[in-house]
Amino acid sequence: MKLISLCLSALCVGDALASSFARTSAKPEYHSVSRDVARRSKLAKRDASTLCSSTGSIKPKFFIISMFESEADIWYEDTILNLYANNVTVPGFSPLYPDAHCTASGEVCQMTTGEGEINAAGSVNALWLSGCFDLTSTYFMIAGISGGNPHVVTTGSVTFAKYAVQVGLQEEFDQSQVPANATSGYYPQGAYYPDEANPIDYPGSLYGTEVFEVNENLLDRVFYVASLATLNDTQAAAEYRATYGYAPANQPPSVVKCDSATSDQYWSGSVLGYAFSNYTELMTNGTGLYCGTQQEDNATLESLLRGAILKKLDFSRVIIMRTISDFDRAPPGETEVYHLLYADQEGFEPSIQNIYNAGIEVVKDVLMYWNGTYDKGLKPGNYIGDVFNSLPGDIPPNIGTPADYIN
Repeated sequence: MKLISLCLSALCVGDALASSFARTSAKPEYHSVSRDVARRSKLAKRDASTLCSSTGSIKPKFFIISMFESEADIWYEDTILNLYANNVTVPGFSPLYPDAHCTASGEVCQMTTGEGEINAAGSVNALWLSGCFDLTSTYFMIAGISGGNPHVVTTGSVTFAKYAVQVGLQEEFDQSQVPANATSGYYPQGAYYPDEANPIDYPGSLYGTEVFEVNENLLDRVFYVASLATLNDTQAAAEYRATYGYAPANQPPSVVKCDSATSDQYWSGSVLGYAFSNYTELMTNGTGLYCGTQQEDNATLESLLRGAILKKLDFSRVIIMRTISDFDRAPPGETEVYHLLYADQEGFEPSIQNIYNAGIEVVKDVLMYWNGTYDKGLKPGNYIGDVFNSLPGDIPPNIGTPADYIN
């Protein structure tokens, strides 16, 4: 029986919230009508299930974090995993996506935050504050799509990041109103030069969310496991990739280690692409490699970090996986506006499929090797946390500056 429960402190009250499920995604152009109809039918059937109260919290081994409908739906299609077996309505989740979905055992769960930094932060904070789950030993995997740097990745590729950099948190000018020799209109906060990979350009003011670093030993393991997956690709995607005329843009999808850039602005173009590559390198002291652009990761990581500070969860168990749905700049001979607004890049479907194709290998590895490996945790060999050193550990930070450390 499929269950929906609403957790309110120690009390759980059921509420089907049927109307919220009829809302459409923020990206309707990517949806097929038949799939939407089938999903609504499935949700309506679930809404009609018997409601019940719940006692005690679920203790997941693995929590999948999706951002919007298509990223989530690909997991629901796995009827063996069956994430609809146990549905928990969590107070504070997005009105569009009010439920966490779990397997019957509660070992694997999934949530959808809603798109953009505010939605991501609000939903993930609600997750660990709710009391619905014991997350102290849970692995979290951000599992979504992103735009891609054609000099590092191609469409359909699966990326695993060590760093997430908040490239949108800068001073911004219209490029027509900056000096002629300025490379872009983005200047780090408190700096006097546009984005450059030069220490003189380091921000004079930090908010604390500019950069996050996650466990590289865990990254290495899941990278290897995901590399065993067979990735989806299409002829249409390959044909558009061929217009780039250089590798890796014109190559088939692969699994890549590279870093994630966060901005609420859905930006596009080579000028910003080069600027944000430089900013990523700057904010990671020369070690970061920008390859993917998305709208949530730093917000999600800040929320998880706050939970870790309060010992509600373990920040060393965080995975950042993004698949590449489109390129962040146009191929030769195509304008940036046409590329973003009109070109059929055809990378969306392979990227969605590959969230599951690569991600399920990680899920299976965690469950298979839980006893003796994942239960104990993979001890980080690098610093993990933010630019403020909010999670003090044995390894000193290699991001931020000592003047900004609070521990």
